[in-house]
Amino acid sequence: MVNQTFWLNKKVLVTGHTGFKGSWLSVWLHNMGAKVYGFALEPDTNPSLFHQLQLQELVNHNIADIRNYGSVQKVIKNANPDVIIHMAAQPLVLRSYREPLYTWQTNVTGTINLLQAAKHIKKKCALLVVTTDKVYANQEWHYSYREIDRLGGHDPYSSSKAATEIAVNSWRESYFSNESKIRLASARAGNVIGGGDWAENRLIPDIVRALKKNEVIEIRNPTSVRPWQHVLEPLSGYLVLCEHLYQNDDKKYQSAFNFGPMPGNNQTVKELVQFALSMWEGEWKDISRGNQLHESGLLKVSIDKSYSTLNWKPNWGFQKSVELTIKWYQKHMNGIGPFELILEQINQYQQK
Repeated sequence: MVNQTFWLNKKVLVTGHTGFKGSWLSVWLHNMGAKVYGFALEPDTNPSLFHQLQLQELVNHNIADIRNYGSVQKVIKNANPDVIIHMAAQPLVLRSYREPLYTWQTNVTGTINLLQAAKHIKKKCALLVVTTDKVYANQEWHYSYREIDRLGGHDPYSSSKAATEIAVNSWRESYFSNESKIRLASARAGNVIGGGDWAENRLIPDIVRALKKNEVIEIRNPTSVRPWQHVLEPLSGYLVLCEHLYQNDDKKYQSAFNFGPMPGNNQTVKELVQFALSMWEGEWKDISRGNQLHESGLLKVSIDKSYSTLNWKPNWGFQKSVELTIKWYQKHMNGIGPFELILEQINQYQQK
């Protein structure tokens, strides 16, 4: 459970605050009384949750490129943060095939810029680098990957995030051990769903866009199994991990952690689509083909370490997560504001 009093008046730098997860996190932090500093590019979706929430009015808002070391250094110096949660990334698998250089420069070089700039922070600071469950060398088996399993990545996105993990470990061992005031960890989250996601080639936004237009939903990989989770699940894990990092010297917190659903909640794309259609009338069709770009077919992560070390576990199962996500979009279409909808679900989550 997130300790809300911990975050009161904490200075928190969120990179990627203009994105889907970054917007949800910024609202949550602001609601707990944190002083939020944001660093990101302009939103790349239309609509964008960030603009719908008018978050530029609530956070110290900085538009800059994580690939520019001088910009990163300037924002960190200005914020002098207690906590950094680094989520700025190129997060889409299919886009990574089209733009591999940009993906690697953003995800790897961008993270190294942040780590290097953080070396100049003179006070205690918890630094969390968010990567993905796709960092593992996926063998397409039913085994759930643990944090100690081999890193890999078939596509440019996954491999860039695996390389990011290697960089994080290198900087932790080289610069942030012993007497350093920086406490560094990484977080690997499963497939995140939630209201306000408008990204391209992502399942829930694709479903919503089709249903709003009364079009048939086109599904690329209906049999693929994913560790689906509501956006508040990994965000709560990030917050709890940062609390432990900041409050404890124990090295066990300065490592990698998986955040995903309980084992029984890994479901296929088809099952998610069918459950969504039980709440919102529509149709879908399989458009998969033999020569399409590779995407993981089966991926599960173990959350045993997060449970035993952080006492963290997910609150909501698969059906609850999908239900709340679809209801978010439906209520928004009926005129309820996104800020109100996010706070409603945050409050519901915290009451568990």
